[in-house]
Amino acid sequence: MASAPYDFDTVVDRRGTWCVQWDGVADRFGADGLLPFTISDMDFATAPEVLAALRARVDHGVFGYTTWQQDDFRSAIAHWYATRYGTAIDTGQLVYGPSVLSQLSQLLQMWTAEGDGVVVHTPTYDGFRKAVTGLGRELRGVPVGDEEALERELARPDAKALVLCSPHNPTGRVWTAGELARTAELAERHGVAVISDEIHADFVHEGGVGRVHVPWTRVAGGGRWALVTSGSKAFNFPALTGSYGFIGDAGDRTEFLRRMETAEGLASPAVLSLTAHIAAYREGAAWLDAVRAYTAGNLAYVARRLGDALPELGWTPPEAGYLAWIDLRPLGVDDEALQRVLVERERVAIMGGAVYGAPGFLRLNVGCPREKAVLGVEALVRAVEALR
Repeated sequence: MASAPYDFDTVVDRRGTWCVQWDGVADRFGADGLLPFTISDMDFATAPEVLAALRARVDHGVFGYTTWQQDDFRSAIAHWYATRYGTAIDTGQLVYGPSVLSQLSQLLQMWTAEGDGVVVHTPTYDGFRKAVTGLGRELRGVPVGDEEALERELARPDAKALVLCSPHNPTGRVWTAGELARTAELAERHGVAVISDEIHADFVHEGGVGRVHVPWTRVAGGGRWALVTSGSKAFNFPALTGSYGFIGDAGDRTEFLRRMETAEGLASPAVLSLTAHIAAYREGAAWLDAVRAYTAGNLAYVARRLGDALPELGWTPPEAGYLAWIDLRPLGVDDEALQRVLVERERVAIMGGAVYGAPGFLRLNVGCPREKAVLGVEALVRAVEALR
């Protein structure tokens, strides 16, 4: 992999910037001043190429109403899919929304009714659970990789949608082309709409099992579907808002845009989000390769340290992302006791697996400078050893 002059070791102080991970830690963990390894954003400044584009747009000084339906934005997305995924996209299928979860909510309202079943993989990203249950739909989980359970749930008469996380959060699983094709066939056979959230796609790691991300557009077939995503996860600018997607059916696209532009009053997108996406997709590939390699190094450190201290876990890095999903069940450690030690003695905040419906697990965010990742892992090891 080509090297690039990017510095991920220098600590950027995020305290006092209104960020959820650092300034909002007490809301979830009940204590201020904890070292956080929580919500899935990174502690790195975004790509310099993105920052330069944002500065130029700010210097223009005029921030009137704008539109996402213009060639600079559409062509940047097409360029990204062609160069990163070898995939030709139909830009006529593009839609836009303020966030991936807002798109998900609109699609669920379009394609399901109260009481309908919505299938997800377990463990489940908590944003999916909140969106589905908050709309009065029934959340139905199937274990990651259990295709028989998936077919059983999709075959239920009142199952109306599958929310697919691709790659999967929190496990970091990258679905193979064969798995996705079988999922598409099952969904089409049973008349279940698929909403594929691919916001983690740009963080699939090289090497190892050699898996690559396959966009849903390549396997969708003739069923009802949408792909929703954003550059904000990979390039670390979620606070700018902004996401986009693809919807296969022309009528569904028209209805989606009508809802966004009239019912939701979101006809004008955030111009800085458009600016950031265009710069990231046109000029940010080298930065993304570098930050992905750096976080892979963090994950490798986690694997080495846990292998030395807690070899019975047999932990290996995920196929995608910078979130270490750690199964602590072989240790027999009580979840609540572990959280007390982590918060009160070690002064760190690490997401417990119960948030995702998986007690006994932890989700450790290592999208950060190496020195912070080391502090988090060492705190976890000490906390576990104190309870054994």
